[in-house]
Amino acid sequence: MDGTVLVADDDRTIRTVLTQALTRAGCKVHATSSLMTLMRWIEEGKGDLVISDVIMPDGNGLDALPRIAKMRPGLPVIVISAQNTIMTAIQAAEAEAFDYLPKPFDLPDLMKRSARALDQKRRSPKIVVPPREAGDDLPLVGRTAAMQSLYRLVARVMNTDLSVLVTGESGTGKSLIARAIHDFSDRRTLPYVVAQAGDLQGIDGPSTLLARARGGSIVFDEVADYDDDTQARVVRMLDLLGDNAPRVMSTSQIDLASRMESGAFRSDLFYRLGGVVLHVPSLRERVDDIPLLAEHFLAKGERDMGAVRRLSNDARDLVRAYSWPGNVRQLENTLRRLLVTSSEAEIAKAEVEQVLGNQPAAEPLKGGGEGEKLSASVARHLKRYFDLHGGQLPPAGVYQRILREVELPLIEIALDATAGNQAKCADLLGINRNTLRKKITDLDIRVTRRRKLM
Repeated sequence: MDGTVLVADDDRTIRTVLTQALTRAGCKVHATSSLMTLMRWIEEGKGDLVISDVIMPDGNGLDALPRIAKMRPGLPVIVISAQNTIMTAIQAAEAEAFDYLPKPFDLPDLMKRSARALDQKRRSPKIVVPPREAGDDLPLVGRTAAMQSLYRLVARVMNTDLSVLVTGESGTGKSLIARAIHDFSDRRTLPYVVAQAGDLQGIDGPSTLLARARGGSIVFDEVADYDDDTQARVVRMLDLLGDNAPRVMSTSQIDLASRMESGAFRSDLFYRLGGVVLHVPSLRERVDDIPLLAEHFLAKGERDMGAVRRLSNDARDLVRAYSWPGNVRQLENTLRRLLVTSSEAEIAKAEVEQVLGNQPAAEPLKGGGEGEKLSASVARHLKRYFDLHGGQLPPAGVYQRILREVELPLIEIALDATAGNQAKCADLLGINRNTLRKKITDLDIRVTRRRKLM
């Protein structure tokens, strides 16, 4: 690498490690713990790349992005942050940061992204008005790969006109995702209308909904529950959209592709609603986020109710191990109850057990599709992939594309299971270690547990 990198982070360890790594790679480095100093350097014309934390002692790195873009159009900025929420990803995308990485980050991955930033042809990003302050009440928190991938996709589609279908189990936060897409998009000042099946009844139902939406966003809630007549009304309504049309979103906790295959859901409606499909994972699919969400809800309770509570180690382990069939909604309600019923600052395991006693029994966390063979699950997803092309053949190269789709999560999960130990991972997979390293590079996999920085 060649160039001058400006590093801003209030953590001395991170500044030292990044300075050493970038210097060894051939870069000149200026490091600071002050956002004010960073902005002065940028104004003076220093630096070919900025690596900045978000929360600094004297300011917010995300808030500074529009100023940086105005002072130095084309200067790439990589944002690193311990605030692993959807709002961080959205705000970074809004301000056109070159890249965003949640903490803890993988040092080799950050170095690779820095090299790309320095090598890229400088472009002038647009200046955008930052969205309204991120709501602390939104439980869209998560540092797992599944949630970070969802956050990035939300940020990318937020200001497009593509229809969005948000899927996921009950209580995962589908409506929150739809609301966040609206509230942080260019349509944020326009109406947000949630449509139930009953709103579409009658001659004037669809036209009344469109009049209410007025170019904002309209969300068809749990669209899988719509009967045949209501589905037909939605199709006709969407076909008549003209000027000042609203952004169309929908939610469903049922697999619409399967419903379509069985004839219970219209294919023409499915293809109109599924421009982009956003799947919100269940808590079973992101176990490592459960303690983070628990802390979020306890902190929210402290703000709302003035109750300062924390989970004991045993209680935290129980919360993490519980199956949470009601997902995030059930977790939030449980912790709100504990905030009221617990008399001590530290919530004991017995108190958690008591609250959960009237709810579905705690079970080992499992994935979906219990009892289904892997081959059957793969076949189901492949059939859905072909069906999504509406009777047409998919683009050529399906074999390699499918292999990559399977290989990527397999290696990521195996690395996670072996705590990033590549020797153990290669042995687990039954491949040569050099082969594993090559695949990690080719597939652009972040080995997040290999060398983490807090």
